Amino acid sequence: MKLKFLLLSFFVICVAISAQKIYAASESSISADTMPPYPEPYESTNVTLKSYTYNLDSVLISWSENGKVIASGTGKKSFSATAPAAGESAEVTATIYLPDGAIERKIIIRPSVMELLWQANDSHIPPFYKGKALPTADSEVKVVAMPEIRTSGGLADPNNMTYAWKKDYTNNVDGSGYGKNFFLYINDYLEDSNTISVTASTVGEQHSSQASIEIGTAEPKILFYKNDSILGTIWEMALNSAHKIQGPEIVRAVPYFISPEEIRTPSLIWNWFINDNPVYLTSLRKNFMPLQAEEGKHGTSKLRLNIENQDKIFQTTDKEINIEF
Repeated sequence: MKLKFLLLSFFVICVAISAQKIYAASESSISADTMPPYPEPYESTNVTLKSYTYNLDSVLISWSENGKVIASGTGKKSFSATAPAAGESAEVTATIYLPDGAIERKIIIRPSVMELLWQANDSHIPPFYKGKALPTADSEVKVVAMPEIRTSGGLADPNNMTYAWKKDYTNNVDGSGYGKNFFLYINDYLEDSNTISVTASTVGEQHSSQASIEIGTAEPKILFYKNDSILGTIWEMALNSAHKIQGPEIVRAVPYFISPEEIRTPSLIWNWFINDNPVYLTSLRKNFMPLQAEEGKHGTSKLRLNIENQDKIFQTTDKEINIEF
């Protein structure tokens, strides 16, 4: 009987020890989410604790920043801090007082700056155009990442970073990798815009920076300009829907945002019409239409241009104005 009691006592002690090992407080059982994950300098940053093991709403949680206690309270799972200046870091520590003991979660906040620049590689715009060439359906767009990450050794070299690119929230493995600070993609004709995001990390991933940009698409269009025999093309003013001519005149058509950038390519078909009757130009400059009214005649004619892109069918565009004479 005594032997049975000793065996039973030993079994209870072993169970108690095993149970203590299973339910002992573990730092890995509590996660900390930072929002935004890559803050800019002096940006407000929220840290939130989560756990599937412990009920954090019923325990005391103390928050400190750089060793100084800032806030504490039962169930205080969130803490707001201001990111430091570029090149500096802030250490936020959450002390969670669980029944099994207190544990700490340390979060390092390192601010960084990232700029994303983009350009439509094959979008046509006329000379002296002050705006930006916009991408249209099936055009190529280039996005360049310019991270500014300061480490203890100074400003990190962007060429020595690893870039993880995403297009519309989907990882792009081929476009990502070491030193790949730019990303190329083709617009989808079914989408009005694309969201491009990237995470740049130093070697060892000790420092990271993230940015995203939404790039919209435009419709190609045509504008008409008067081409003067002495002054050349009058770029200051496009022709209105009703344009009056006096004597011989040349109308210059300029397509905006159509591909390719070189509009004299054979892939662009220029279809001119006067009063819906096709006009065939023999000149190599298909975007110049010479006009002249018959002597003694007055009235209005409809001038229309349709441009077809044989390589990119979704970049077809047209323009129509009235010519008074």
